[in-house]
Amino acid sequence: MNSKLIAAAVAVAAVFSAPGAQAQAFINVLTGGTSGVYYPLGVAIGKIYGDKIPNVKTQVQATKASVENLILLQQGRGEIAFTLGDSLKAAWEGDEEAGFKSKLDKLRTIGAIYPNYIQIVATAESGIKTLADLKGKSLSVGAPKSGTELNSRAILAAAGMTYKDMGKVEYLPFAESVDLMKNRQLNATLQSAGLGVASLKDLSTSTDITVVSVPKATVDKIGPPFVSVMIPANTYTGQDKDVPTAAVVNYLVTSSAVSDDLAYQMTKLVYESLPELANSHAAGKEIKLETAATGSPVPLHPGAIRYYKEKGLIK
Repeated sequence: MNSKLIAAAVAVAAVFSAPGAQAQAFINVLTGGTSGVYYPLGVAIGKIYGDKIPNVKTQVQATKASVENLILLQQGRGEIAFTLGDSLKAAWEGDEEAGFKSKLDKLRTIGAIYPNYIQIVATAESGIKTLADLKGKSLSVGAPKSGTELNSRAILAAAGMTYKDMGKVEYLPFAESVDLMKNRQLNATLQSAGLGVASLKDLSTSTDITVVSVPKATVDKIGPPFVSVMIPANTYTGQDKDVPTAAVVNYLVTSSAVSDDLAYQMTKLVYESLPELANSHAAGKEIKLETAATGSPVPLHPGAIRYYKEKGLIK
């Protein structure tokens, strides 16, 4: 009997030590609210990883976006996350005002993706047409300490205003902001997202809106990582002209706890699956391999560096 038990134990050990047997890896994709752009792109990335990385299980987590995502990465509760560039810089520097109690030293960049457009949209009946018109009105600035909310502070400061100048400030995710505007309980919303974000498309098809411009002079006061861009005419129903605004580049970020091999595969599959990402959301069309390795305030992960060297983007 003993010899049979020993033989069985040896057989089990042989199976688990066989060259083909690998422990299953887990990838938690940290995104944002379900009505934003991060979420559909994250779902697409999760599917790509699940289909193409052997022995991996994926999960897509809806979050409050940039700031929460970076904190979760630092805590080891995610493997890849979406974030705005200014939030990433604040996390790396340990900017407490931005929501980071200490420097998040485990963060490592996978690559730059698409720019977030600062989209300030008001109901037509509110009479808001310029940034100055926001004074005394109600404005939703995004979830507290989210990337959008940090963008809101920066834009208002450059325009010579603070939250105290508003009639009321709501700290709400995109979909909830739109619901209040439809019900005439909110004048305007600032949403930092890719062009054609679902929440604002929904609003523009049911309510007359004004897309409020952020002049280049205002953007220049903030400086990098903000740049001056245009929201093209007809991005939203009723928007018949190009509207100037600010943009901030988004990044995909991981942590130093993720292995070089897994980070390499995650990077490679993002930038070699751009058609799939473009199909998941229009913002995916703006992701370019040529600019992926540029501009991050946080070091690239060694696995990402390996991929960019293969593609000739890093020497």
